[in-house]
Amino acid sequence: MGLLTLIVLLPLLGFLVNGLAGNRLGKRFVSVVGCGLPAIAFAVTVKCFLDLRAGGWAPIAETAYVWAMVGQSTFEIAFWFDRLTAVMALIVTGVGTLIHVYSIGYMHEDKSYARYFAYLNLFLFFMLLLVLGKSLLVLFVGWEGVGLASYLLIGFWFGDMEKAAAGKKAFVFNRIGDAGFLLGMFAIYSALGTLDMPAINAAFMGASTPAVSATLVGILLFIGATGKSAQIPLYVWLPDAMAGPTPVSALIHAATMVTAGVYLVARMSGIYLHAPEASTIIAAVGALTALMAATIAIAQDDIKKVLAYSTVSQLGFMFVALGVGAYGVAIFHVTTHAFFKACLFLGAGSVIHAMSGEQDIQKMGGLGRKIPVTFVTFAIATAAIAGIPPLSGFFSKDEILWFALGSERGGSVLLFSVMAFTALLTAFYMFRLLWLTFFGKPRMLKDVEHHIHESPFSMTGVLMVLAFLSAVGGFIAIPHFLEPMLPIPAIGAAMQPLHYWVVGGSIAIAATGLAGAAWFFSGDSARAAAVKARFAGVYRVLSNKYFVDELYDRIVGRPLVWISDAVFLKLGDRLLIDGTLNGLASLAQRAAGRLSRVQTGSLHKYAFLVLVGMVASLVWMWRHG
Repeated sequence: MGLLTLIVLLPLLGFLVNGLAGNRLGKRFVSVVGCGLPAIAFAVTVKCFLDLRAGGWAPIAETAYVWAMVGQSTFEIAFWFDRLTAVMALIVTGVGTLIHVYSIGYMHEDKSYARYFAYLNLFLFFMLLLVLGKSLLVLFVGWEGVGLASYLLIGFWFGDMEKAAAGKKAFVFNRIGDAGFLLGMFAIYSALGTLDMPAINAAFMGASTPAVSATLVGILLFIGATGKSAQIPLYVWLPDAMAGPTPVSALIHAATMVTAGVYLVARMSGIYLHAPEASTIIAAVGALTALMAATIAIAQDDIKKVLAYSTVSQLGFMFVALGVGAYGVAIFHVTTHAFFKACLFLGAGSVIHAMSGEQDIQKMGGLGRKIPVTFVTFAIATAAIAGIPPLSGFFSKDEILWFALGSERGGSVLLFSVMAFTALLTAFYMFRLLWLTFFGKPRMLKDVEHHIHESPFSMTGVLMVLAFLSAVGGFIAIPHFLEPMLPIPAIGAAMQPLHYWVVGGSIAIAATGLAGAAWFFSGDSARAAAVKARFAGVYRVLSNKYFVDELYDRIVGRPLVWISDAVFLKLGDRLLIDGTLNGLASLAQRAAGRLSRVQTGSLHKYAFLVLVGMVASLVWMWRHG
């Protein structure tokens, strides 16, 4: 067994052991297996990274086994480890292990402790299959697998119908996007006869043009990405996915699964470099999603919902970078986002833990003195996502703004303006969240305030590690590291002198957002209340998320319910299926009733019928003989 196969199988082993025997062997055993095997997978990933560097950065390929042979085509379960894979695998195993450790304290009292860790390990297995797969087929198996695991984890507390519905919603919306992904795979295979990703990129980058439109394939694959990475119009599942345990939100909806669409586009950059129309669509959708989600986040009071819409918005930033050809910059933001957003979600979990389950930030306040470790780590991550230098988010977000303005592959003043305004909103709503949660006078109930306490070290220790990574992660030169395989787009000559202005503007944006939040929400928040009252209509629209869920329910949900009820249930099930079965049963019953009249029990009638039969037989033989 090779090292790449081992990385993938270790979490799968954890899923099987804890899923089959965890309840009998106790929580300590579950914790050791559930956290230990992902930690070993991280160590093996580091070993593979060192081997990659020692080999002159030549990709490492490994075939586990031949899956199927169809005609002359062979489909293999094969793994591929290059610079891009290394970055993604280190994030998945590294941040994933930290979140597993955090879960020991957060989920310790849950009666389904073993099932939780089994699901978490299963998710990690599929996510590693996704990022290590050499072909689109293996990637798609992981892609569908993380969809299954997210369904199980979002609806983990399935006894609550609202949480179970959130899991189903995530599953359904992802299936819509996956239909586009499948069509894209079919188009590629019909034209090239392979699903091997290095071969696909080489074909589109070669001298001869493949017999398929790069734009068509690029758009189809991007449809899949809009589902998995929560972009317009398929973004609505992610905020509701906060119904799962908070560590699940950190792992799936901040650090790993939702970035799968970003990874897919970056991995298939050979297609998108020859599909400018598809790239323009990606940039436009990313910008609109980032702006829309940021405006919604301003008016949310649930601490996890604010972070959820922040995630949707930050994913929009990543897709803008992809759309203007800055693939390495997008992966850079994936990396820094994994650090600070995981820290924020886990920090929110620590707040919820201290507040005995309360999630409304309007009922918090003054927590900075009561849970200081959570406060300091949350503040660092907040400053990072807002773009305060020299924290990690400043570097990656500044790079995105720069290429949104100057890239020769689609940068423009309009795109830059939209993203700069969105960055301002990001700084504002994140510092609003920080201020209402940790500053000011306590606004919670007295019995809740009495029980507020800091989380155990298994949780705060992870927060400290993630806060440190959020602070220094920007100094990891990811775009430069990935440049040999993901070239950095050229900047227009007219834009070159503006670089320092963009950097200065980025700092000013973050500072303005901080100052605005402090001004509005300091003291008794009277200024914020006055603005809210004056623009009550706008606030209602934003707090209700533009009524998009209601719109989907009216134009899609209700018609489908009516069709299923009127057509499939009444016509199909009741009339066709039940009607056919009941009709056959009634026919048999009537026939039996008629035939039963023959069975009278009278010997004379039986003899008479036998005589009639004999006479009829003789007549028939005489006439035909």
